[in-house]
Amino acid sequence: MEDPEGGAKPQFDGAPAAQRKDGKKSRRRKGKRGGQNRNAPQAASQTASGPSGDAARPTENTAGNPSRKRKRRRRGNTVPQTGAAPQASVQHQKVADGAANPAGDSEHASRRNRRKHRGKRGLQGRPLTPEKTASQPSSAANQPSARANSHADARSGDQPRPHRAGEREHHGFEHAWPDELYAALDLGTNNCRLLIAQPTRPGQFRVVDAFSRIVRLGEGLAASGRLSDEAMDRAVDALRVCAGKLKNREIRRMRLIATEACRQASNGEAFLERVVAETGLDLEIIDRETEARLAVSGCSSLVGRETRSVVLFDIGGGSSEIAVIRIGENRFSRLANHITHWTSLPVGVVTLSERHGGRDVTPDVFEGMVSEVAGMLSGFDCPDIEVAQSTDFHLIGTSGTVTTLAGVHLDLPRYDRRKVDGIWLSDDEVSAMQAKLLSWDFASRAANPCIGPDRADLVLAGCAILEAIRRRWPSPRMRVADRGLREGLLTDMMADDGVWRRHRNRRGQRGR
Repeated sequence: MEDPEGGAKPQFDGAPAAQRKDGKKSRRRKGKRGGQNRNAPQAASQTASGPSGDAARPTENTAGNPSRKRKRRRRGNTVPQTGAAPQASVQHQKVADGAANPAGDSEHASRRNRRKHRGKRGLQGRPLTPEKTASQPSSAANQPSARANSHADARSGDQPRPHRAGEREHHGFEHAWPDELYAALDLGTNNCRLLIAQPTRPGQFRVVDAFSRIVRLGEGLAASGRLSDEAMDRAVDALRVCAGKLKNREIRRMRLIATEACRQASNGEAFLERVVAETGLDLEIIDRETEARLAVSGCSSLVGRETRSVVLFDIGGGSSEIAVIRIGENRFSRLANHITHWTSLPVGVVTLSERHGGRDVTPDVFEGMVSEVAGMLSGFDCPDIEVAQSTDFHLIGTSGTVTTLAGVHLDLPRYDRRKVDGIWLSDDEVSAMQAKLLSWDFASRAANPCIGPDRADLVLAGCAILEAIRRRWPSPRMRVADRGLREGLLTDMMADDGVWRRHRNRRGQRGR
């Protein structure tokens, strides 16, 4: 058996000293009190009376009262009356030989005792800390606190501490993971999001830091064709926070993208030049096909091996990407390679709510939004999907709309990504949640902890886009993904660098 600290299991399994078989050792340990040497009185007595010490030992201790003898040994500093004078002479001789004081002598004895029992179980039944081996990194002892600090930074949004080169996270008894950090930033029509992550098992990563803020960069874009000054100011403020987080880390590789708002706006390029000047972040505007492929890459782990067809959709603020995925017998390592058809609708929750109104949405207004999106989908040339079994085909939604529906369905007191990401919703459950939201007024939607005032005027527009997709591809179930472009960016960068090939997930091996 192995001890949790990594050494062999102790012989007595943490039992108290009084229950151990070597009672002599336990009594000697208990005799150490007040910094005095547990053997000092006994040594003095033996010095006075010879090697055996029988002449200096009181008569009642040897024959009549053994418990009294044990009490004297425990007290340690009690001097027997018999033989007191020889003991005093011995102490005087020690001072003459250069000993500073009795406390110093006991300190030397205590050191000898620690050396004697080094590697054994401690006095309180706790295993001693094992010695570091040469193969362990020098900073391994600091990992639990460092890991806790990184998680606290991600929760609170405070500035994280700088990442130290060579620092690794240990998972139980497994080997240390690679210490490269990757960053992905997505500036969308409605949100500004950042992820900083570290690769772990093949196809997976651990989030080191994260940031998300609603900036509504595309506010008023549909009417004016330009990004407003207020919207650009909000976005720049959020990007400054992201720039600070990136500067405090040693990032191996990063990719910073902008999507539909900057694609459509006539001043989109000028805005990105301002971002470089004020924050130092150089964002690239990606096309719609790249956006669709990144959404698929970010959700690849949610597509099971038994699935043969998937329609994945990403309802954004200014556009909605839809990808049809067909998986044959041989599945590629990258799910995006199975995309057969894709489209990008020039409509999102921000643009649709601005055209139809998002605060007071009646059933007729809602149906009008659904009809507009359905008309856009009618021009999408895609063959019908043949469904052999219920597990062969399903929908995957990756957007704030579907995660909001899942949070309302679970009746969460506050939004929790761990409970939402990957959840399955049946067709009836989705219909019930949409009808529930449609029955609420703006104040009721804003009061819900999973919606809030920032999304209260957008959620029904997202439900209208979702309803149009469901009518085009009827499915008995839908899977919710609280992930998207950032996760796709991280997955692609790590795969391109081959970090999962260089660091295999095998027990007992370390990343090179």
